[in-house]
Amino acid sequence: MAPLLRRSIDGNVTGMSKRLLSIGHGFTAQEFGRFLLSKGWRVTGTTRSEDKAARLRETGVEAVLWPGSDLAEMAQTATHILVSAAPDADGDPFLNAYRENLMANRNLKWIGYLSTTGVYGDHGGAWVDEDTPVEPTTRRGQIRVAAENAWLETGLPVHIFRLAGIYGPGRGPFAKLRNGTARIIRKPGQIFGRIHIADIAQGLYASINAPDPGRIYNLSDDEPAPPEDILGYAAGLLGMELPEPEDFETADMSPMARSFYSECKRVRNDRMKNELGVRLKYPGYKQALDAIYAEETG
Repeated sequence: MAPLLRRSIDGNVTGMSKRLLSIGHGFTAQEFGRFLLSKGWRVTGTTRSEDKAARLRETGVEAVLWPGSDLAEMAQTATHILVSAAPDADGDPFLNAYRENLMANRNLKWIGYLSTTGVYGDHGGAWVDEDTPVEPTTRRGQIRVAAENAWLETGLPVHIFRLAGIYGPGRGPFAKLRNGTARIIRKPGQIFGRIHIADIAQGLYASINAPDPGRIYNLSDDEPAPPEDILGYAAGLLGMELPEPEDFETADMSPMARSFYSECKRVRNDRMKNELGVRLKYPGYKQALDAIYAEETG
């Protein structure tokens, strides 16, 4: 007989349920993994290379190469799953490969699917929330919507998290300024939302402890801002000069980079706060960049 699921006084899951299978254990998932490991969880994460797997194992993660390894048994026995791997034109690769195993899993308590606020499309800087119809203008966004729907249609305990731009130590404006890749692309009225990886982690953990299958959450901070404001603040902390601004219409940009500027919106996070009880550690970019700078230079 399977071990009973127990809950501690504060509602946190305990016992055999404290194990996460993380599909695509990259930047965001690694932060969440560290968070769970500190609370006594076991974390199994997939990666594509043995070098990355070796580095993950040094942190306490049980790393598995995938594609390559057979995840059927884990898909059929896992209690908590986080899916970070990007879908392709054929859909979500993990769901496509292990749908039958997942559907046969009677122990599954929670699936977190990491999507993007890009699914909302362009709203000319207006506010959007989880009830706003999804109208992505990019192919990537359209593929994300299809993957979200495929997961929700399974009837499994799926929770969709639409993430704003992600940053944290080692990733963001500081890294771009230091390595010389920072650019100021001027497009009047352009606004981006962002969120620090630590706030993503606490949002995911809050959902695990208050599951609501089928629910969708925006994970974003309180302060959407023009990209040049963030870069300017980071440059001030580093004592560096900003690059010369480039006009969006004439700037030499890859199709993917240009696509990021094709959509503009402000993303509401009220559901994250009101239903999950999340109180952002970094509600705005200045608090987040101050913390990242202190950690990187500490």
